[in-house]
Amino acid sequence: MHPHPTHIAHHDPAWRSRVTGMVIAIVLLGPMLVASEFKPWILLDAQSLDATGRFLAAFVPPAHTLEFLQLAAEATWQTVAIATAGLTLALIGAIPMTLLITERLSISRLGTGRMSMFSAVARQGVRWLLILLRSVPELVWALLFVRIVGLGPTAGVLAIALTYCGMLGKVYAEILESSDAHATGTLLMNGNGRLTALLYGALPESASELVSYTIYRWECAIRGSVVMGFVGAGGLGQRMDESMKMLAGGEVATMLIIFILLVACADGVSKLLRGWLA
Repeated sequence: MHPHPTHIAHHDPAWRSRVTGMVIAIVLLGPMLVASEFKPWILLDAQSLDATGRFLAAFVPPAHTLEFLQLAAEATWQTVAIATAGLTLALIGAIPMTLLITERLSISRLGTGRMSMFSAVARQGVRWLLILLRSVPELVWALLFVRIVGLGPTAGVLAIALTYCGMLGKVYAEILESSDAHATGTLLMNGNGRLTALLYGALPESASELVSYTIYRWECAIRGSVVMGFVGAGGLGQRMDESMKMLAGGEVATMLIIFILLVACADGVSKLLRGWLA
């Protein structure tokens, strides 16, 4: 006797693996929730609700005096400048390190298929440097630089430059490694250098993906520069931190609105540039 066609159509052959995966995820997630002391029901406590209401009531009305709006505009422009300058410095460091760690651009592998000892050691050293740079969050770098160079945007620029240099170098190398090896290999075998192989071999195929990721990182740098302002690294975050310490809820509300608009504008610019690259 054959099974009913409807039964066959509704039968999921992978249901056992799906259920097993869900059970494993729940078993692993449980101890993590306990370790993180995740207690969302505290938000519904009477005392928490009262504190939330008083906190939000201070936001109305948002500050809108001309003097404050001018200060907020200057802080916003400084935030964008910090993100852009930091990303530019990150690119200056990431591009040469990308050239060094990308094995597809290795000239020493052409003859034997293996890299020389010196090239392998140098490449591994650069990889570890990139790991070091991106493993330390920009907020931690900002805390360190605030104590070295003092309060202000310089700390934020340097923090973004170091962390994003590690991120960009790693991802750029992965993108180039996944490109077509034929053009790059042909250029290297004909005596061209590493830079020529990059510009005329790997880059034409990977350019749109590289630019797209760079634009995305610029968006992240804008958000990160606001967060770093809370530790004294300048920009909109530092101004917001000062207003919160003075319990000026209206000023905080205005700057939150500005921050939302800033991120929306950055997202719009990102989409526009991606559209031009498509």
